[in-house]
Amino acid sequence: MVQSLKPKSENTSPGAPVPGRAWLMLALATIGFAVNFWAWALLSPLGPRFKTGLDLSSFEQSLLVAVPVVVGSLGRVPVGALTDRFGGRVMFPIVSAVTIVPVLYLGLAGHSSLAALLAGGFFLGIGGTAFAVGVPLVNSWFPPERRGLAIGVFGAGMGGTAISALTTVKLVDANSMATPFLITAGALAVYAVAAALLLRDAPGRTVPAEPLARRLASTLRLGITWQASALYAVAFGGYVAFSVYLPTYLKTGYGLTQADAANRMAGFVLLAVAMRPIGGWLSDRLGPVRVLAGSLGVVVAGAVAQSFTPALAPVGTIAFLAMAAALGAGSGATFALVAQRTPADKVGSVTGVVGAAGGLGGFLPPLVMGSLYGEYGTYAAGLALLAVVAAAALAYTLTGVRGGDRAPRTGRGRRQRTAQTAG
Repeated sequence: MVQSLKPKSENTSPGAPVPGRAWLMLALATIGFAVNFWAWALLSPLGPRFKTGLDLSSFEQSLLVAVPVVVGSLGRVPVGALTDRFGGRVMFPIVSAVTIVPVLYLGLAGHSSLAALLAGGFFLGIGGTAFAVGVPLVNSWFPPERRGLAIGVFGAGMGGTAISALTTVKLVDANSMATPFLITAGALAVYAVAAALLLRDAPGRTVPAEPLARRLASTLRLGITWQASALYAVAFGGYVAFSVYLPTYLKTGYGLTQADAANRMAGFVLLAVAMRPIGGWLSDRLGPVRVLAGSLGVVVAGAVAQSFTPALAPVGTIAFLAMAAALGAGSGATFALVAQRTPADKVGSVTGVVGAAGGLGGFLPPLVMGSLYGEYGTYAAGLALLAVVAAAALAYTLTGVRGGDRAPRTGRGRRQRTAQTAG
């Protein structure tokens, strides 16, 4: 069964060096992912400001920052399938250009009421679909033994949320509400033009001939689709949940200023971003299941510790940073598993479904946290639920994910197996 899931064609022979053009495409895709995620996360740092200015409840504030997440997540399913068909060279400029519209709307007119913010946030979710464009593009440029690292590096583009966290509030305070949105729209426009001119799909890219609906149906029949979706909902979902809700948590639970809370959230994001390629790199060598199991174990421990609401220094800070590192590494390991076991012509479709699961995994926790805090005045129950969910994912990883820790498929390993077979 595992053999049948191997890609049908590779662009690089076993053990051959990766061409420089592949690294250039990886860099361009990563930049595009970061710019689109920057736009996708613009509302989160401003959540406390909107809550005060528009007199929002905790649930309404949570809904405001969660809407772009769920739209960007669900949108990855069709966008991933379209990327399989048309390629990243076409889809990256389109997604980036379309995202400019809601960014300008929110900056110039759409921040005066909750209804306007929700409408703008809905279409802002388009920026979150860029993930489903980049993974199949990068995957097609790299051989199997390097895909964990390559897709992990691409995944570091989720650091675009850190750009938003570090700059949005400061730009509003120093200038006006429109300023960060105008700057982001400009960055999106520059990238859309650059991608249209420079981005290329890999030579010999497998183009599916099946209609879209049939491809999505066959994608849903693959075991890796559901395995990776369940794991990514916890790993990346946890990252998304903290990246959008951490400023509110720190401001409400610990009394931090909005700027201090945003800076600490940026530190959380940057550590998770740095660990994502490391998680992919380790998966190339140790196997994705081992990396996932270790990561989820750390999340369980961190969530349990934080559920007691310890002092922020040092226990709370250590708990959050440990969870950031684990969630980043676990996200990288999940897509190393996807790259390892998905047919070449379905990587975009599988990525879309798995990416949607990850985003949806980040949609519910902010709503739950806001509701529980509004009911009980504490975040302890929400963090305890995170620990339970992470423990369940750990148990599933160790018992239900099959074939994830076979020997990494390096060129050397494959040559050795070939020699043994021939002998």
